[in-house]
Amino acid sequence: MNRRTALARRSATVVAAAATAVLAAAGAASAHVSVNPDEAVQGSYTKVAFRVPNERDDSSTTRVEVDLPKDHPVASVSVRPLPGWTAAVEKSTLDKPLTSDDGQITEAVTKITWTADKGARIGPGQFQEFDVSLGPLPADTASMVFKALQTYADGQVVRWIDVAEEGKPEPEHPAPTLALTKAAAVGGDHHGAAPAAGAAGGDHADGVEAAPAASGDDSTARALGVAGIVVGVVGAGLGVLGLRRRSGSAS
Repeated sequence: MNRRTALARRSATVVAAAATAVLAAAGAASAHVSVNPDEAVQGSYTKVAFRVPNERDDSSTTRVEVDLPKDHPVASVSVRPLPGWTAAVEKSTLDKPLTSDDGQITEAVTKITWTADKGARIGPGQFQEFDVSLGPLPADTASMVFKALQTYADGQVVRWIDVAEEGKPEPEHPAPTLALTKAAAVGGDHHGAAPAAGAAGGDHADGVEAAPAASGDDSTARALGVAGIVVGVVGAGLGVLGLRRRSGSAS
């Protein structure tokens, strides 16, 4: 093995190792349980998807539990059926009843549990989304925190319950959080409300059928962009080494 060949192999090995590290870091950063989209309008109806990736390579996810905040209850909650999964909805009595078009509401959904059939589990390298229609969203808070539990086939439970704090690093197991924004004024009328993401024609019943853009796609796009840059660097480096080898052979 001549000197140039050895140098080329060492360079390729270093670049490949760097690419692997970058991609692994990008994957880890986007592997949390999340709610998509992660923003909606106060007082509106919307559809969200709880995205659950399987982070292990030796076990599958069999159950997902999501707690809805009891201090900011939602009057209307419905779950989209998911083949191979059974959804169980739990309600709790409210300390302060909600007022709706149908009158007083004294209880609200506070937990949803999805349990997988054996053939529908979330396997290694896979993810699943669980759709829920919510509304009207509370108008007295800037966010809703949905603490979640992810159970694996071997019994391990990962608790996605840590609340992120502004100005501090992201916790290891952050809870899915939906940011709530104030309704934008429409045509100068400050009583108008902007439709929530996922709502179709302002009809919240149809919002379940909409497919909102997932904020998690941004991190995926960034990861793919980084991967593209790394691949480009690898290709450029190998190309330069190839030219050097050819020029050396010609001399």
